[in-house]
Amino acid sequence: MEEKKTLYLECRSGISGDMTVAALIDLGATEENLRHTLAQLPLDGYEIRIGRVQKSGLDACDFDVILEEEKGAHVHHAHVHRTWRDIEQMLDGAGLKPRVLELSKQMFRIVAEAEGKVHGRPADEVHFHEVGAVDSIVDIVSTAACMEELNIDKVVTSHIWEGQGHVRCQHGILPVPVPAVLQIAASHGLTLRQTEQQGEMVTPTGAAIAALSEGKKPEKFKIEKVGLGAGKKEFPKANVLRAMLIKEERQPEERLWMLESNIDDCSGEVMGYCLECLLEAGARDAFFVPIYMKKNRPAYQISVLCNEEQIEKMNAILFRETTTIGVRRFPVEREVLERRIEEVTTPYGQAKVKVCLLEGKEMHYPEYESVKKLAKEQGMAYGDAYQMVKEQIMD
Repeated sequence: MEEKKTLYLECRSGISGDMTVAALIDLGATEENLRHTLAQLPLDGYEIRIGRVQKSGLDACDFDVILEEEKGAHVHHAHVHRTWRDIEQMLDGAGLKPRVLELSKQMFRIVAEAEGKVHGRPADEVHFHEVGAVDSIVDIVSTAACMEELNIDKVVTSHIWEGQGHVRCQHGILPVPVPAVLQIAASHGLTLRQTEQQGEMVTPTGAAIAALSEGKKPEKFKIEKVGLGAGKKEFPKANVLRAMLIKEERQPEERLWMLESNIDDCSGEVMGYCLECLLEAGARDAFFVPIYMKKNRPAYQISVLCNEEQIEKMNAILFRETTTIGVRRFPVEREVLERRIEEVTTPYGQAKVKVCLLEGKEMHYPEYESVKKLAKEQGMAYGDAYQMVKEQIMD
């Protein structure tokens, strides 16, 4: 089975439907599959052009939907309007591949719901002007067809850069971002970053594509391929959408919290007992070190490593068992090796062994409590019991 892929969209020049399709073609989606998919739609009055352009010296793919009205042709249906319900029925009856149909309907529904909220009407009754609808249908179905062909299973996006000022549309002159884009961003948790650039950088179709995102890019990933999709406008900076097929790094990583307190009026017995209580309550680690505080007073700094949900419990122990009146905390990240527990058979019974994986190599460590139990049961020195377990590992 072909491996599912993650698509990362870097929207530093905004995002639109034609930019996305171009970037996906640059990633390897084929013109043949795209034209075959669009031919299944009962839609006319347009043609598509695919080529290469230069954007600030960068070679990028260009995808363009040419409408007959734009070519000066006489189009009888120029003032026909379609509702979202009409478009949904068209998609359902077009014989599209299941994944293409699913993605197409999802993106168009996002736009329809946003337009419905903006204009105060149900999404099913939202009207799309014929020319705009053709453009949107082609962009959305093309995006879905390319994603299906590339076997993209997950989409993540960067923050989305947007311009400012005003734009003219069928409803008049509207501020940038246009209301539908703002509504999509609000409904789907998109992060917009407004720039000084005059004009629209994010279209409703582009926002709907970004709304497929399952979050921000992972902190660690490998880039398998990069595609550039050209925007139509000329900006001082390269107007391109960068699309990347990425592979997330699977190395386990833990997000923990460190709790700390400086204590200058507790005995060593109290501190030792407190450590036992913290570890028994589930702390990942707990320790204290000698320090000197103000006026050169000898003291201890006690530190506790725990999960976020354990903070309240650990604080309660620190306040109950020591004289501290304050505990500071901060988040920490810990990278851990992939590991598992195995058992080995010794002449005196079973013993547990930690097996850690580092760069494809396995490392084995006898587990302390297991070795301790064997040593006590057999009256052996701990070191002898440890060596016996190690020998069984080597065998």
